[in-house]
Amino acid sequence: MPHINYNHLYYFWHVCKSGSVVGAAEALYLTPQTITGQIKSLEERLGGKLFKRQGRGLVPSELGQLVYRYADKMFTLSQEMLDIVNYRKESSLLFDVGVADALSKRLVSRVLEAAVPDNAQIHLRCFESTHEMLLEQLSLHKLDMILSDCPVDSTQQEGLFSVKLGESPISFFCCQPMSGMSFPACLEQRPLLIPGRRSMLGRKLLNWFNTQGLNVNILGEFDDAALMKAFGMNNNAIFVAPAIYSSTEFQDENIEEVGRLEGIMEEYYVIFAERMIQHPSVQRICHTDFTALFE
Repeated sequence: MPHINYNHLYYFWHVCKSGSVVGAAEALYLTPQTITGQIKSLEERLGGKLFKRQGRGLVPSELGQLVYRYADKMFTLSQEMLDIVNYRKESSLLFDVGVADALSKRLVSRVLEAAVPDNAQIHLRCFESTHEMLLEQLSLHKLDMILSDCPVDSTQQEGLFSVKLGESPISFFCCQPMSGMSFPACLEQRPLLIPGRRSMLGRKLLNWFNTQGLNVNILGEFDDAALMKAFGMNNNAIFVAPAIYSSTEFQDENIEEVGRLEGIMEEYYVIFAERMIQHPSVQRICHTDFTALFE
């Protein structure tokens, strides 16, 4: 039996992705007639129709859906192979990183410094969103790596891996001194700002309030850690941040530590797809010891 023509299969794959012969022709810089002829040859080879009309567009037939699943795996893998090979050749590499918005930006920036040393030609592009949205973008190969507050389950997310970089104790902060009640009872005295409950830390804090029997007034939930701090300072509210900020970032901002949680940590994970294992920036981050950063 003769081998399949991979050019024909490649053109078919592009038509499926674009939803039309014209769209595929534009992407491939070919005429629609050329694409149509190549797909007809592929249909003759496979013995069945690969597309059917739906409105003004084309959708894969039952046979087409089967062929597309295999074609998509084949051409995605081939692109990953080229990416890995090119890591050793190109003088400048794009590195698209997604950052979970709940994470503290100062610590994130220190982690990213390891990805772009002075002598490396790395073009870093950062995007911020929720863990769930970033994970979806990573699965679609639209991101190279993400930094998040929770790991990925490799048994559920095939081809994705996570490495824990470190963790930081969590403290409550406010702008004006608090008196009268000790921690944690004092948290009931003022409005409270916490990370959104969609984040791992937000869920941990809500559970902790319940176990402590605290009747706190949660004024707001914030996905963005920097916005939570700014809102807290302007509204005399208690907000959450890594404990190490008490002796570094908040030292000159007239911000006081109300109390520290020893049992709840803000965790930092790097998550990446298998195709990125050889990327120099991923390797630098995975092989860097960040212990001192989180102390």
